[in-house]
Amino acid sequence: MDVEEFPRQFARTRRFSLGVPRRFTVSPDGERVLFVRSDSGSDPVSRLWLYEDGSERIIAGPHGGDGNDPEAERIRRERARETSTGVVAYATDLPVRVVAYALGGELWVVRTDGGTPRRIPTAGPAVDPRPSPDGRLVAYVTGGALRVVSTDGRGDDRLLAEPEGGEVTYGLPDHVAAESLDRTRGHWWSPDSDALLVARVDTSMVQRWYLSDPANPAQVPRSVPYPAAGTANAETSLHIVRLDGDAVAVRIPDAADPEYHFEGRWTDTAFEYVVSAGWDAIGPVVNVQTRDQRTACLLDIDPATGATSPLHTQRDPAWLEFVPGAPTRTASGAPVIPFVPQEGRARGLRMVRDKAVTPPGLNVREVLCTIGERVLFTANEEPTEVHVWSYEPASGFVRLTTEPGIHTAAAGGSTVVLDSRTPDGHTVTVLRDGRPAGHIAVLAEEPLITPRPIHLSLGERALRSRLFLPSWYEPGAGKLPVLLSPYAGPGVQLVVKARMWWTAVAQWWAEQGFAVLMTDGRGTPGRGIAWEKSIHGDQLTPVLEDQIDALHAAAGHCDALDLERVGIRGWSFGGYLAAGAVLHRPEVFHAAVAGAAPTDMRLYDTHWKERYLGHPDVMPENYERCSLVGHAGKLTRPLMLVHGMADDNVAPAHMLRFSAALLAAGRPHTVLPLPGASHLVTQEGVADSLLLLELDFLKKSLGA
Repeated sequence: MDVEEFPRQFARTRRFSLGVPRRFTVSPDGERVLFVRSDSGSDPVSRLWLYEDGSERIIAGPHGGDGNDPEAERIRRERARETSTGVVAYATDLPVRVVAYALGGELWVVRTDGGTPRRIPTAGPAVDPRPSPDGRLVAYVTGGALRVVSTDGRGDDRLLAEPEGGEVTYGLPDHVAAESLDRTRGHWWSPDSDALLVARVDTSMVQRWYLSDPANPAQVPRSVPYPAAGTANAETSLHIVRLDGDAVAVRIPDAADPEYHFEGRWTDTAFEYVVSAGWDAIGPVVNVQTRDQRTACLLDIDPATGATSPLHTQRDPAWLEFVPGAPTRTASGAPVIPFVPQEGRARGLRMVRDKAVTPPGLNVREVLCTIGERVLFTANEEPTEVHVWSYEPASGFVRLTTEPGIHTAAAGGSTVVLDSRTPDGHTVTVLRDGRPAGHIAVLAEEPLITPRPIHLSLGERALRSRLFLPSWYEPGAGKLPVLLSPYAGPGVQLVVKARMWWTAVAQWWAEQGFAVLMTDGRGTPGRGIAWEKSIHGDQLTPVLEDQIDALHAAAGHCDALDLERVGIRGWSFGGYLAAGAVLHRPEVFHAAVAGAAPTDMRLYDTHWKERYLGHPDVMPENYERCSLVGHAGKLTRPLMLVHGMADDNVAPAHMLRFSAALLAAGRPHTVLPLPGASHLVTQEGVADSLLLLELDFLKKSLGA
C-alpha cells in the first residue's frame, strides 16, 4: 500500500471516476452500444465510444470550442456533478444512428455507421441538443429559446419557442427539477418527429442569491434563482409545440378535489412540481406533484388540445418517494406502476394488465427500461446489494445478476449491458440472448490502497456497517482512536457490497491509525418505506442515535475501538451530521470535520427540505430542531468547517452564518474556505491537500 501517494491519486483521478464507462445507450436492434469514457484513469477528457461487433472505438472526441461552455451548460454539469470535460452527454435518434452533442456551445453530429463528426451552425451557443427520432432534425436550447436545425446543416434553423423575458426559458429544467427531482431535461420529441413536449420555466418570482468569488473581487457576482424552503418556486408549465408553428398549453388540473390530497397542518392543492415527462408511441405523459409532496398524478396529454386525464394517482401521508423510471408503460400500453404492499415495508411494482406484482420483500429501486412487453428494473432484498431484474408475461420475475454487489443495466433488443460493482471491482458485461458476448473496458486506476472492510450488522436495528482497521494492526495491540465517516442521509448508501471510492478513502484513514466506521442508519435507502420515513419532521435525532448505537455495538464487537477518542467527518449531509454530533452529543464525539454542511435548514431548496421537514412557516419547530445555527453555543469540542466558496447547492452562507454564531457565542472553531470550489471538490491541489489537513486536525484534536 502506498499511503503517502494515495491523496494525490485520489485527486488526480477525480475520485477514481476517470476512465469509467457510463451513459450507456443500446440500439433497439441490440447491435450497437454507445457510451462515454476517457482514455485512462487519469485522463479528464471524456470521449464518445461505440461498442459494435465485439470491439469498441472512439467516434467523437473533444474539438472545437470545448471549455467555453455557456452558463446553462455549466449549470447542467454542476447539477450532474460532472467531473470530466469533453463529450460528457449526448442524445440519439431512435435507431441510434445519429448522435448529437454539444462542446463549448457548438452543436456537433456524428453517425454511428461511419463518417467524422460534423459541426452544425446554430443561432447561438447550443445546450442539450436532442435528435428527432427519425434523425432529420436536432432540437437545442440557446439563450433560453428552443430551436430546431437539420442534422445535415443545410436546412433552416427554426425558432420554436422564444422566451418572453430574461427570466424565462424553454426546454430546460429548473433548479429543483435538476437538483432534487433528477429531471435533467426539458424537451421531449414526439415519435413522429413532428412536435415536442416542452417545459417553460419562469423564475421571475424566485428570490435571487448572488454568489461571488472572494478570491477574485473584480469578478461580477453570479445571480442564481434559488428557491429556499418556504419561498416561491419557479413556475413550470408544459406546451405541445409543433414544427409547423402551432402550440398548445398543457392543462394541469388543480388538486383541490379531496380525492387528490390529504388534510393536515399543511395541505397544498396545486400540482407545482413536474416530476417527469415523456412521449412514447401512445402519447405524451407527465407526472406532477403537489407542493406538500403527498400527492402525485400521472396525466395523459392530448397532443391536439393540451387536455389531460389522470392515469394513476399516488398518495402518502408523509411524502412521496418516487421510483425513477416509474410509472411507465410497455409497448402495448400496459401500465407499470409503483405500489406499496399492505405490510408497507418494501416499494414494489405492479404490472397492471397481467395483475402481477413484485415478490414480497423485494424493494424496487429503479425502472431501467421497457422493451416490448419486457420490463427491466433494479431492486434489493438485502440492503447492501442491488440487482437487475426482468419481468415478462411468459417468464414472470427473474433476477439477472447473482454476484453480490451493486448492479444496473441498459438494454435494447436482445442485448443487455450489465454495469456491475462488486467486492472484486468494476466490470461492464455485454449479454446477448442472456449469454456473455463481450466486455466494455473499465480504465479507472486501481486505488493504491486496498480496502479491508469488516462487514457488520449492529444493534437492535441491525444497522448495516463497515469497520476498517489498519492493515498493520494486530489484535490486542492496544486501542485505536475511532473515526466515524458517514453520509447517513436520504438517497445515498455508503455501506454496500462493492468496492467504491469511499471504501479506499476509509482504508487510507485506517492506515493513519484510526478504526474507521461507516453506518447507514434510518433515512437511508434500501430498507423499505418505514425506514426511510422515520426521519419525517426530524432529520437529526434518529440519524445521530443510529450512529451512536452502531459505535457502541462495534466497540462491543472489536475491543480495538477507543471510545475516549472518537472523531467524525463528513460532507454535505454527512458534514451536517458531523457538526450536529459534537454540538448535541459531546460526551460521545470529541472532534469533527464538517464539509459543505447545511447548517440552516431554511437556506436549502424547497423540494428537498420541505419533503422531510414540511413548510417552515407551518412547521417552524422542525427547522429549529434540525438547524445547527441556533445551537452554536453548545459547542465544546474541536470543530473544523470546510466549504467550497462557489457552492450553489449548499451555499457558503451556511458555513458563514454558523461560524458567525459560534464566534458570537465565544466558541473556538476552525474555518477552511475553498476558493473556486463547488459542492463537489475534485481539483488537484485541493482534494488531496484537504485530506491531509483533515488528518492533521483530527490527529491533534484526538491526541492520536
